[in-house]
Amino acid sequence: MENTHLKLRGMSCASCAKTIEDTIRSVDGVNRCSVNFGAEQATVTYDKRKTNPKAICDAVDTVGYSAMPMQDEDLFTTDDAEQQIRQAENRALVRKVWVGGMISVIMVIGSLPMMTGLSIPLIPMWLHNPWLQLVLATPVLFWCGASFFINAWKALKRHVATMDTLVAIGTGAAYLYSLFPTFLPGFFTTQGLPADVYYEAAVVIITLILLGRLLENRAKGQTSQAIRKLVGLQAKTARVIRDGTEIDIPITQVIEGDVILVRPGEKIPVDGEIIDGSSTIDEAMVTGESVPVKKHPGDEVIGATLNKTGSFKFRATRVGKDTFLAQIVKLVQQAQGSKAPIQRLADQVTGWFVPAVIAIAIATFIIWYNIMGNVTMALITTVGVLIIACPCALGLATPTSIMVGTGKGAENGILIKGAESLELAHKLKTVVLDKTGTITQGKPTVTDFVTVNGTANNNELNLLRLAASVERNSEHPLAEAVVNYAQSQSVELTNAQDFEAIAGSGVQGYVSNQWVQIGTHRWMRELGIDTSALQQHWDRLEYLGKTVIWIAVNSKVQGIMGIADAVKPSSVNAIRTLQKMGLEVVMLTGDNRRTAEVIAREVGIKRVFAEVRPDQKAKTVEKIQSEGKIVAMVGDGINDAPALAQADVGIAIGTGTDVAIAASDITLISGDLQGIVTAIQLSRATIRNIRQNLFFAFIYNVAGIPIAAGILFPFFGWLLSPIIAGAAMAFSSVSVVTNALRLRNFRAKTIS
Repeated sequence: MENTHLKLRGMSCASCAKTIEDTIRSVDGVNRCSVNFGAEQATVTYDKRKTNPKAICDAVDTVGYSAMPMQDEDLFTTDDAEQQIRQAENRALVRKVWVGGMISVIMVIGSLPMMTGLSIPLIPMWLHNPWLQLVLATPVLFWCGASFFINAWKALKRHVATMDTLVAIGTGAAYLYSLFPTFLPGFFTTQGLPADVYYEAAVVIITLILLGRLLENRAKGQTSQAIRKLVGLQAKTARVIRDGTEIDIPITQVIEGDVILVRPGEKIPVDGEIIDGSSTIDEAMVTGESVPVKKHPGDEVIGATLNKTGSFKFRATRVGKDTFLAQIVKLVQQAQGSKAPIQRLADQVTGWFVPAVIAIAIATFIIWYNIMGNVTMALITTVGVLIIACPCALGLATPTSIMVGTGKGAENGILIKGAESLELAHKLKTVVLDKTGTITQGKPTVTDFVTVNGTANNNELNLLRLAASVERNSEHPLAEAVVNYAQSQSVELTNAQDFEAIAGSGVQGYVSNQWVQIGTHRWMRELGIDTSALQQHWDRLEYLGKTVIWIAVNSKVQGIMGIADAVKPSSVNAIRTLQKMGLEVVMLTGDNRRTAEVIAREVGIKRVFAEVRPDQKAKTVEKIQSEGKIVAMVGDGINDAPALAQADVGIAIGTGTDVAIAASDITLISGDLQGIVTAIQLSRATIRNIRQNLFFAFIYNVAGIPIAAGILFPFFGWLLSPIIAGAAMAFSSVSVVTNALRLRNFRAKTIS
């Protein structure tokens, strides 16, 4: 099976989206298809042995729409092209709205005497001359409103009905009816009927619907603002060193292995690894982290981030569509084009909505004509029903919110792979956190250093120099912690002689003619070294769940170090906020129970699963799910991948392995647990916004159609003008999109 994403053109309403979806699903070899009306995209899963993207696009073309595969190479050009196309469409709509608007004003003014039944001195009667109104109305209907009739005809040939069908029938009926009083006024007068024309109703309706479409297009353009922001982050050029010469080239010409020079204040053009120099880099634009990060040789740098202080050279490791930023853009595009489960109800409604409306309109005409015997009233109510019943608001209710929500997530360093994940996150009851690398930093750090002789005469620093000089010859993570601690204290290391590592015990060697041994308490006892001087400190550190290493010089204990995987600064507040949001927070770790419980106490977690083997983590998540809870698993390592896949929502720490990220539904780029809080709060805000949109869309149609059909006329004498119906229909879609755009103001809240 292969996945492809298609860019769609020609849709005017949710019924169009359903037609395209059904067409694609009917292609032999297509397994799944989801069409997003708001994003104008289709996500298709197909069997590459039976079909291909071209065949799928050809099928879409046969039903009157167009489709084009979205290529990875177009990530940073597609949005510009989309903007140009949208702007061209908007310019054409503006021209049509202006023409329709000016003619509407003239025709409505000319029709005021007929509408009010009064003679208005300032309005000459010739303005309401049927022939003049016919001349004015015809270009509006068949130039400004040509797309409605063309699309309605295409839909009729496909034996389907869309919003364009409703508009074409409604305005066409008003126009055609008006032709009879224009050409045969005597027939109406002899029958005792007024020879009134309704050209102005058709013209104003077309104009208002076009205005609504213009406003809708502009608003929809803002929903992809996140993509444009991401694309805009990319540097345009790179200063590459080739054959010893610095040259400025477009980043599209950078190749893997190029050495690139970056100076203070410049953007890093592509991903790579520093080989010379150091600097502080602002990565907020892709991670959401506001604090700049110090980078040294060997550290990775991300394209589009901002170099703050120093100059450095780095070797390009990922360019073009493989860069970190390109992958983010791709994920956001795919997420915005996906469909949330909550949209199924709207899809089911729009499937039968338009045919039902046409049936209601026909019934309305028959009922009022039989009751009142008045063809004019029957026509007005029928046209009102056809015009007011627009399924666009239903079709836009979900996808617009999803587009804004996923884009907002990307701005906050949260990559959401699909709408389903975003929706499911609001239902979470339990969040399971891996310990190492998720709650903690993921690397051992020296937290305690106690010496027998204290700090007098730089004894502590000298002992640290001896220990770190031996440890730097070891590849053990604890040795790295000791060396890093020494470097943080500005201790200069010397070479160790006769270095030896004893597996499971420690290391030893000569430094400055002193025999230095560093290792476990058990090893010290085996060597016959007296440990009583620091026994009390050892007991305390062991109780705190820390790993303790002993330092002996010339066979005498001189100090101990407590080493622990330090808790991330944000973990405590993030976990407390999750708990106050009503979520159960659970720790899952392969570490020993004592260490796990110490960390759990520190961060406020009450339920702990410790000493869990990697192959048991998924079963532990499954056990929690069996309690009837919807579970999110948060992890960063290869061993977390099965549990991430098992969970209802898998959340990967972006600083972790590619395997973990691939198995997850949501990725936190920065590795900060506050991202979990933001993701869940964003999910809740998005679903709340979708429900508001669906409520307004359903209520609008449920209330609007009966009113347009004249249900209030017997009680209050109120009859809805088709012009007002057209205005209401036009602005219903705009209101839904505008409500969705409120999500751009989303801010995560820390509950104190």
